[in-house]
Amino acid sequence: MTLDLNSDLGEGFGDYAMGDDAAMLDVVTSANIACAFHAGDPAIMRRTCALAVEKGVRIGAHVGHRDLSGFGRRAIAIAPADLRDETLYQIGSLDGFARAAGDRVRYVKPHGALYHQAAADRALADAIVAAMREFGAELALLGPAATELERAALAAGIPFVGEGFADRAYTPEGLLAPRGLPGSVLGAEAAVAQALSIARVGKATSMDGATVEVSATSICVHGDTPAAVEMARRIRAALDESGTPVRAFA
Repeated sequence: MTLDLNSDLGEGFGDYAMGDDAAMLDVVTSANIACAFHAGDPAIMRRTCALAVEKGVRIGAHVGHRDLSGFGRRAIAIAPADLRDETLYQIGSLDGFARAAGDRVRYVKPHGALYHQAAADRALADAIVAAMREFGAELALLGPAATELERAALAAGIPFVGEGFADRAYTPEGLLAPRGLPGSVLGAEAAVAQALSIARVGKATSMDGATVEVSATSICVHGDTPAAVEMARRIRAALDESGTPVRAFA
């Protein structure tokens, strides 16, 4: 089985930079690029797309709530029709920069609070999928398997890619542990072990020691995790050493 390695990138704003996107793009195979709603701005979108194309990394639209001050991590009530329009707007804006760089947007991944809201709420999941269909190009949806996001994508005939996380702890229910909990963000050793477990057997160990199913063909290393680049390099090396081919899904 091949495995994709993705990261959330382009999440600075103006003079504020978050993470080392250029170095991360040397490691990952897919880049979830912020679309100026939860983070990013036009200059950062252009620059990150150009770097991704230069390094042969696939571009995904990392769509989120219009919440720069909260970095898209605050749950916001939104009507499905508004979410559809905001999602379409974000995909289209990033695709313009991707095409200027010589490629296109290949997939969509919700960010932060929207990721969790749409995974649990079919109306919001359907809104994201509706925007993808209206956009017209062949797009895949990246997100947590066995959730409303997967069900909405499959019902609409859109390819779905299950995602696991190397650097985030899981709850016993198989959800991501809230960032405010101690131990919710994993260190390098634990992240490497979790990535290998997901790749080999589709399982992770939750915060309370239970085994949880994680059906994934793409693994995320967050660009804003401490020492993210070194962590990603170690994960990539461990996957290579285990005989797991790492390549983009799109």
